[in-house]
Amino acid sequence: MAADTAQGDSVPAFFYGTAWKEDRTEELTRAALEAGFVAIDTANQRRHYVEAEVGDALRSFDRSKLFLQTKFTSIDGQDHRLPYDPDATPGEQVTQSLASSLEHLGTDRVDSFLLHGPSRPDHFTTEDLEAWRAIARQRKAGRTRLIGVSNVSLAHLRQLLAAHEPLPAIVQNRCFARTGWDRDVRSFCRDHGIVYQAFSLLTANGRELTSPAVARIARRAGRTVPQVVFRFAQQAGMIPLTGTTDPVHMREDLACSEFVLPDDDVRALERIAIP
Repeated sequence: MAADTAQGDSVPAFFYGTAWKEDRTEELTRAALEAGFVAIDTANQRRHYVEAEVGDALRSFDRSKLFLQTKFTSIDGQDHRLPYDPDATPGEQVTQSLASSLEHLGTDRVDSFLLHGPSRPDHFTTEDLEAWRAIARQRKAGRTRLIGVSNVSLAHLRQLLAAHEPLPAIVQNRCFARTGWDRDVRSFCRDHGIVYQAFSLLTANGRELTSPAVARIARRAGRTVPQVVFRFAQQAGMIPLTGTTDPVHMREDLACSEFVLPDDDVRALERIAIP
């Protein structure tokens, strides 16, 4: 199972996220790959990721069968361990960051390169747009197959469209049930052939996912609640990310592709937090 962009590029249907793993990053990335994940999400942001350890884990696997996604993170999202010259322009920083990522990951190109969040909650700044255009140039240079943005609102996407900037192939957002699972952004993505990736599906929705309604759906399906949530996400047009540190849960999460939720259950989960 995979999702396709407007240009027909295929994106795997489930990602393993490597944030917050620190000195266990290599071990857990390897465990995820051994469990069957083929898509790995990371970032050149030492504050939350150890991208070089992701690369160490990848050495034991066939690169041609993997989908590697990394991100450019601006200075505001970094700590003192910068992967680029702080005095360089945003465009130069993008180039330096991706060159460093390619070295970390032991490859000459990634499959997806994302802008790791705009500077403002409701619009891209001039510096953000300079970085975004530089990311688009990396695609033209062949260093990434796809480009995307993370942690964006509908206003950000509309801004790109109105300014005739390149649209992303991928949007990756934290996904809350209380917003209809990011309904407005997902709708924009559907209309424009953009693949939507959802992270924090479990951790951002603890209260909603302990409701009796979700328990009943899981019981009927004979599956765990995480499996139901990830399968729901896929059937609703999202690509889920998981960052579990438990190898058993890694395999269980991937097994969400082995069953189908009834349409009524998908609709109930879509509305689980809507009055």
